[in-house]
Amino acid sequence: MAEATSNQESKDYGIGVPVANPVYKLKGSNNYDWGMKDRLARVFDPQSGKTVMLAFDHGYIMGPTAGLERIDLTIVPLLEHANCLMCTRGILRACVPPTFNKAISLRCSAGATLLTELNDECIGVEIEDALRLNASMMAVMVAVGSAKFEALTIRNLCKMIETGNRYGLPTLGVTAVGKELTRDARYLGLATRVLAENGAQVIKTYYCEEHFERVTAACPVPIVIAGGKKLPELEALQMAYQAIDQGALGVDMGRNIFQAEHPVAMITAVKAVVHNGEKPEAAFKMYNEIKAAKKGGK
Repeated sequence: MAEATSNQESKDYGIGVPVANPVYKLKGSNNYDWGMKDRLARVFDPQSGKTVMLAFDHGYIMGPTAGLERIDLTIVPLLEHANCLMCTRGILRACVPPTFNKAISLRCSAGATLLTELNDECIGVEIEDALRLNASMMAVMVAVGSAKFEALTIRNLCKMIETGNRYGLPTLGVTAVGKELTRDARYLGLATRVLAENGAQVIKTYYCEEHFERVTAACPVPIVIAGGKKLPELEALQMAYQAIDQGALGVDMGRNIFQAEHPVAMITAVKAVVHNGEKPEAAFKMYNEIKAAKKGGK
């Protein structure tokens, strides 16, 4: 408790100096509450405004995917290099040490596996558990264009957005692509805009070769691209570069990192592309140099 006497007199009022009112620069986010901005600032690097998310939630529909058989051996060594971890609550609690202090994009929709119809999902994680796990975002899949599951999955998204807004917890809308749907700018532009119109604070979608800049331009909130199937390392770096160059604010890569010949080298190269604007060829050279150095140090 302050003493009643012998205190210094207040004098530094900064009279004549305008009060700073900094703008929160992340796309579409300036009018959010403080807590939501704080969580998004953990996902998106404050310096570059972009993010490298490491996705390893594949097991919730695919089981022990190649490269994810032992999370402790393959994924834990990568955690320090990512801005954000995209995972399920089961793996988070069982395998991810809390000492890494990383932003968490928590998979909150569930309900089907590869053995059945993938898009038949429900809300699998309520917001109380997401908060208990200190999640920075809640990830919900939406099957825009699915005759059977579009309305159901949009309802799932809206429920999580509504509860997330109540507690200052952002929702990541994840666009699904069914076998009957084409990954082109027309579809991806429609799907991402629908998710944003319903209130998703961040969108995860696929990259397309033609007119992807139209997809990002028409979406009022940040888009991060999914890595998708495993590509040769240089091709994956080229995809990341093109997506960022055309308006994406990050990548959410899984198989293109943990199934790479040298995962640590790959995530380092991806970070150079996303955060530093490194050209794909230079990043691929970096990848090979790190890989060779690691092999030489064995």
